[in-house]
Amino acid sequence: GGRALDTHPMIGLMDNPNPRQDRHAFLEALTAHLLISGNAYAQCVFMDGLPRELHVLRPERMKLIAGQNGWPDAYEYRQSGAPLRFRQACDPITPILHLANFHPMDDYFGFSPMQAAMDALELHNKASEWNKSLLDNSARPSGALVYSGADGAQMSDTQFDRLKAELEDNFQGSRNVGRPLLLEGGLDWKPLSLSPQEMDFLAAKNNAAREIAFAFGVPPMMLGLPGDNTYANYQEANRAFWRQTVAPLAQKISNAMMQWLTPAWPDAR
Repeated sequence: GGRALDTHPMIGLMDNPNPRQDRHAFLEALTAHLLISGNAYAQCVFMDGLPRELHVLRPERMKLIAGQNGWPDAYEYRQSGAPLRFRQACDPITPILHLANFHPMDDYFGFSPMQAAMDALELHNKASEWNKSLLDNSARPSGALVYSGADGAQMSDTQFDRLKAELEDNFQGSRNVGRPLLLEGGLDWKPLSLSPQEMDFLAAKNNAAREIAFAFGVPPMMLGLPGDNTYANYQEANRAFWRQTVAPLAQKISNAMMQWLTPAWPDAR
C-alpha cells in the first residue's frame, strides 16, 4: 500500500532464513544454483500456519511431477535414497519455489548459461590440461627415442617395457627437470618442436574465457585478461556489469521471493 515497513515477519524471515544461513548465504546459494544449473529451489517450512524457515535445495536432487493440467503438481526431493514429496498446494503458499531461467524448448526447467558456454568450457579445460601435461613433462615438448640396432634389429618386448618404465620413473615430472638422459645400445634422442599453432594454446584459452564470461553476462575485461582492460574501461565494465547483469538478476530473484511469500501475510501486499 505504499508504506515502507522497517519491521515485519517477512523481513525477519529473509534476514534469518534458517539456523545455518543468514540472508547473504541463502541468496548466494540460491543465485549460484540458478546460474550454474538454470534452476534454483527454495523450501518453506511452516509452523503454526506461518513460514518459519527457508532452505535452498540442490537442483540435481529435485524431480518435477507434472499434473494433468500441465502445471507442476508436486516436487520430489531425494536425499540419502529417501524421496520427500512436496505437493504444490497453496495453503497459503506453495512449499517449493522453483526459479528457472527462460528456456525456449522446455516447459518446466530453465536453460543454464553453462549449456550455452559448453564448447568454450571444454576448450578452456583442455587448454589447462594441455598446459599441466606440458609442465609434468619438464615444461618442454616431448621427443622420440630412435633405436638403431645392428642389421635393422628391433627391440624386444622386454627391452621396450624396461625402457618405458625407466623413462616414466626417472625423467617425467617436475621433480626430474634437467636430469640427463643416459642412452645405450643404439638409442638416439630426437627432440620434437611445437608448431606456432600449438604454442598458441594460451590465446585459445583466453578466447574461451571471454566466451564463458559472455554467457554469464560478465564483461570480459573484468577477468583481467592481457590486453583487455585499462583503468577507464574497467570502470565502465563494472557499471555495465551492475546495470545489465547484477541488478536484473537481483530484481528477478527479489520479485520471485515476494510473489511467493507475500500471500502468507496479506497485510504486506
